Amino acid sequence: MTDLADFAARLSALTDGRASAPRVKDGAMTLVLDVAGLGSAQREGLAAAIREGGLTVPGVSEVRIVETAERKPLRILAVASGKGGVGKSTLSANLAVALHRLGVKVGLVDADIYGPSQAKLMGSEDKKPVAQDKKLVPVTGVADIPMLSMAHLVEPGKALAWRGPMAGNALGQLIDADWGDTELLVVDMPPGTGDIQLSMVQKHKPAGAVIVSTPQDLALIDATRAVSLFDQAGVPIVGVVENMAGYACPHCGEVSDPFGQGGAEHVAGDMSAPFLGRIPLAIDIRRRSDAGDPPAAGEGAHADAFMAIARKLKDWLKSADL
Repeated sequence: MTDLADFAARLSALTDGRASAPRVKDGAMTLVLDVAGLGSAQREGLAAAIREGGLTVPGVSEVRIVETAERKPLRILAVASGKGGVGKSTLSANLAVALHRLGVKVGLVDADIYGPSQAKLMGSEDKKPVAQDKKLVPVTGVADIPMLSMAHLVEPGKALAWRGPMAGNALGQLIDADWGDTELLVVDMPPGTGDIQLSMVQKHKPAGAVIVSTPQDLALIDATRAVSLFDQAGVPIVGVVENMAGYACPHCGEVSDPFGQGGAEHVAGDMSAPFLGRIPLAIDIRRRSDAGDPPAAGEGAHADAFMAIARKLKDWLKSADL
């Protein structure tokens, strides 16, 4: 048996200070437990341990736990483009990793239902989420970042012949998962400006959007369409990123611009949107991405490029009071 004072000391250690001082009256022990940031399994396990310990106190026949949670609401940052092939998924993965390194509690959703790639980029292809309390529990990728993708739910290489409503419902399950203490959800949007994209921004209302484009004229035209989609939905444009901007020859070091130069920055200026920075066209980024080892997780010039953009996003988060 354990007296009340001893149990109170053990309770503080067990809950890492999340529990109030227990009170006992008429055989019932009552306490308040802060469960902010805990997943369902963690909450249930902690409550069970408290009840087990509380019943060892003399005179206690019942343990009542009042759960409370004061936490920031989950915010969504959409990473989008008007077309495919501009490196949006690679940028999304690396920004999630870079934001995590900057101390942001970040999660990652692969919203490209028909062509998911984040499981490969984040080295989590072999993981499968479980359902708890009718919600998916995210798997973890690089740096233990919580994430979800259709690639975690379907057989590798299997084509999804789904119509728009089915795809929209699947996307809703990914976003409405049990994200624990995640504060910012980076959502890798499908390319284009169709039904799925419109449904997502209307239903889940991102706090902001990052537009990705190459310097190529055609990509810039499509990027403008993506901006228009978010404008119509009332979603602020956080800024524009120019991807595949300059190729440094690994032999001589000379930099060439196969897709042009400065186009995305020019478009950002025309739209009065912030220009967030450039990511080079580099074989190292491609190789490491294919290997599930995002460059932003390491050091060097390429990691620095992603980190520089992530710092601007973190400043935006602070200014937006998210």
